[in-house]
Amino acid sequence: MAAAATPLEEAPRALADGRRLFLKREDVHELGAFKWRGALPALEAFRDRGADGVVTASTGNHGAASAWAAQRAGMRVVVFVPEEASESKLRLLEQLGAELHRVGADLDESKDLAREYATANGLPFFEDGAEPAQFRGYAAIGEEILEQLGSAPARVIVPVGNGALIIGVARALDRVIGVAAKEAPVMALSVEAGRPLESDRCATFADGMAVRVAIPLAVEEMSRMGVPMTTVSERAIARAVGDFAAAGIHVEGSAAAALAAFRDLPPDGEPIVLIVTGRNIDDDLHRRCVEDPGSFPD
Repeated sequence: MAAAATPLEEAPRALADGRRLFLKREDVHELGAFKWRGALPALEAFRDRGADGVVTASTGNHGAASAWAAQRAGMRVVVFVPEEASESKLRLLEQLGAELHRVGADLDESKDLAREYATANGLPFFEDGAEPAQFRGYAAIGEEILEQLGSAPARVIVPVGNGALIIGVARALDRVIGVAAKEAPVMALSVEAGRPLESDRCATFADGMAVRVAIPLAVEEMSRMGVPMTTVSERAIARAVGDFAAAGIHVEGSAAAALAAFRDLPPDGEPIVLIVTGRNIDDDLHRRCVEDPGSFPD
């Protein structure tokens, strides 16, 4: 097992609903999220191709992981984030030394501006989910689950933003289910259609899943693998944030989406593993999820 392996823990009884449920705790990494696993090999690949820096776009966790990886690779990183990006994630980006540009109404607008900046400044654009090195990094999560559990789980439930995480995990474990937000459904719709789509809806508070334009490579891979997808509502995600909090685990919306999807699964096999993708959520938003989940749309 790699030295950087994250824990696989049996879920608290209140979350498991009487079933064998395990949590893959990517949230315990120093960055509070899983993205470092893909960012480090991707930055090293850019460096090996002669780049001394990259430009990327992010809602927060990917940008922080890119800045963290850039420090280790001896590179510069420029991160474009949407105007409404999480304050807690922006603070982390600044602490990690990223050059920050806060522009764009959503992630996909930020991406367009980041691409323009990269072209104008002669730097490569690092699109989260479009670098094959990321898939290899995320495959380690599936490999760790197999080793830690001792056998293949019946299901691994994986939150889906751009699709890179589930592609990597599926390379090691073929029993995955992807979950997208009902208010940001483009990846679920794209996999169903078998081609990348654009959506007119991207209104989820789970910012790690807030994708409006699907990445062609990710859709191609997910379609080829036959990855099943489901969607969950904002209210279901908020309730799951509160359920995690009651169990003493602080998670962001994307991680909670996996628990929300688990609640909808028929009892067709155990054990089940949820990938707890991250913990970086603004305090006010977390408080609203815990205290007033009914204020979110169903």
